[in-house]
Amino acid sequence: MALNLAQKEAIVAEVALVAKSAYSAIGADYRGLSVEQLTKLRVDARKAGVYIRVIKNTLARRALENTDFECMRTSLTGPLILAFSQADPGAAARVMEPFAKEHEKFGFKVRLIALSGELLDPAQISKLAKLPTRDQALSLLMATMKAPVQKLAATLLAVQVAKEAA
Repeated sequence: MALNLAQKEAIVAEVALVAKSAYSAIGADYRGLSVEQLTKLRVDARKAGVYIRVIKNTLARRALENTDFECMRTSLTGPLILAFSQADPGAAARVMEPFAKEHEKFGFKVRLIALSGELLDPAQISKLAKLPTRDQALSLLMATMKAPVQKLAATLLAVQVAKEAA
């Protein structure tokens, strides 16, 4: 079924809105996948806070204008499914990487990765997937900030305990 102009404009507006607020984007070739497999990918993406969409490349190019993912525009060729990380930079990669490994024999392959306005090599998907979530990053920061104070307190306490023992 062909889309009319109003439907195309609505799709472009929706994807542009999502792209402007997204942290990272991944484009993957989905040829050879069944409807059930794509449905499983969509369910996993929804659970992880990832917006996923199959969109015509011409519409995707328009939607990505004036966003951090404009670097992907020239590489949008062939059938692609686009995934945008809404929760944290690694969310889409954490969904797409295991799915790609599991469905590689069906033709699913990650072709594009964009992060902070830069196009990355698709082989770097595992590095992107290993990025900590916001909560994990905050807890690492707090642990790093707390460690010197904790060590100082332990040292001062050890000195006082040693004086009392003597």
